[in-house]
Amino acid sequence: MTEKEKKHWVTAADVARRAGVSRSAVSRAFSPTASIAPETRELVMETARALGYQVNMIAREMIMQRSTTVGVVTAGFENPFRAKLLAQIITALSRHSLTPLVVNAEDPRQIGQSLEMLLSYRIAGVIMTSASPPVGLARQYLDSRVPVMLINRAEDLPGADLIVSDNAAGATAAVRALADSGAKRLVFVGPTKTSYSARARNEGFTRAGKRLGKGSALNTATHVSTSDTYECGVAAAHALLEGKTRPDGVFCSSDLLALGFIDTARLHYGLHVPGDLSVIGFDDIPASGYENYQLTTIRQDAKGLADAAIDMLLDRIDAPSAGSRTRVVPVEYVMRKTCG
Repeated sequence: MTEKEKKHWVTAADVARRAGVSRSAVSRAFSPTASIAPETRELVMETARALGYQVNMIAREMIMQRSTTVGVVTAGFENPFRAKLLAQIITALSRHSLTPLVVNAEDPRQIGQSLEMLLSYRIAGVIMTSASPPVGLARQYLDSRVPVMLINRAEDLPGADLIVSDNAAGATAAVRALADSGAKRLVFVGPTKTSYSARARNEGFTRAGKRLGKGSALNTATHVSTSDTYECGVAAAHALLEGKTRPDGVFCSSDLLALGFIDTARLHYGLHVPGDLSVIGFDDIPASGYENYQLTTIRQDAKGLADAAIDMLLDRIDAPSAGSRTRVVPVEYVMRKTCG
């Protein structure tokens, strides 16, 4: 590369001139579906590598009149499952040559500005996860004909597509396992006032408890936490274990809640888990498999949720006026040592 070539961004015209081909040949070489002789493609690619050329995606999107950028709105990055889900979403987008633009919805003071920023990028679609802001904010995207995918957020939002874990099946499996362990006083712990997932799991827990409890001493109750964090699990354990009538079976809406509950039960109340108390979580985060926990849990399929969201997004881009759709992703009961 000459000194003159080093002084500016390398363009497709530079590659064409060096390779001795047309500008359109360079464009076709970088388009996987375009028609071009294999030897010409290889010549262009070799020249591009030598010059350090990178495709200008913004310019390409303007020419094609089609965006490859997808907004991903999420929050709660400290939550291991949400971090795993975000990683799977980014990977799935990359497989389809789509570029993620991640927005942190943690700060309510900044979210409005951030969502407007996404629109300025002319995004191809937006994916909102369970920890995102109020879903009403998604309406401005739909009004601008931007496809909206909601993961683990079942909302009445015409035009938006929903991808949810099978919370009912997971809750039923948890209640059945707790009952089989001999537990009679079952309690669900989760932020049912603020989280769709927690509400759905609680509803499944309550329905399953009524079905399985007919003609038996099995009974269910709900303890509402403020969030699904470890600290909330600690607070829930103190609230539920200080009384005379303690639960002997606990189903938590997240693994973090369950881990906080278990540590408190063991360290502050001297309870054996299992033995005195059976506990089941939801998510299957890495810490659930640690030797000091071995938490029995309901595994969410992060990859399945991400793949479904991208598949539905691509369908929605091709058919923007289609009705709302819902896809339910299966969950899996993972038996370890806290329910036996």
